[in-house]
Amino acid sequence: MKARALVAWNVRRIRVDRGIPLEQLAYDTGIDRSHMGNIELKKENPTIDLLDRIAERLGVHVSELFVQPPKGAKPPKTLPKGRKPARRIKK
Repeated sequence: MKARALVAWNVRRIRVDRGIPLEQLAYDTGIDRSHMGNIELKKENPTIDLLDRIAERLGVHVSELFVQPPKGAKPPKTLPKGRKPARRIKK
């Protein structure tokens, strides 16, 4: 697995394990939500400084972002989508 894919896999795995929404991780690391999403989708390469901030927010050493997943491991799932309750329509 290439480095960009490893980072994407591990950021999502750790984030979901800790129950941190993508939006919150992006906010806490000082980047746009779409940029964080693109990192997890392997569309963008984060800088070393950004990897440091992500690892710090996730509570891991930056080397955790490069851990090879076990053979046959399923991709990390996403957190359940947060939906606002439907508004009541007054009759």
